Amino acid sequence: VQLQASGGGLVQAGGSLRLSCVASGDIVRIFDMNWYRQALGKQRELVASITSSGATEYIEAVKGRFSITRDNAENTVRLQMNNMKPEDTAVYYCNAEIQRATTWGTIRGPMWGQGTLVTVSS
Repeated sequence: VQLQASGGGLVQAGGSLRLSCVASGDIVRIFDMNWYRQALGKQRELVASITSSGATEYIEAVKGRFSITRDNAENTVRLQMNNMKPEDTAVYYCNAEIQRATTWGTIRGPMWGQGTLVTVSS
């Protein structure tokens, strides 16, 4: 099982970007899906999360600007980022709690995608 993130890039302050992350492999079930970010010199922080039923949570810094959605049929989570600010600059990581199939049964645990760099210029 792997998570593949895409959609990062350079945007001016006030602009928008959309990140996507697709999970693939021997997936039995996906529970919570999340977006984290890590700015240079700072700890990784949880930005937004969405449950399998669609309940969402956001950190205060992005409320009203970011929107997390998921497509359970396509094992995809997206992060729409609007009215972006220079302080949103970071490497963004998708993360999901995944139950996956193995030769001996199923295993449940967190999986991480590769990071995607988002840069917001002032």
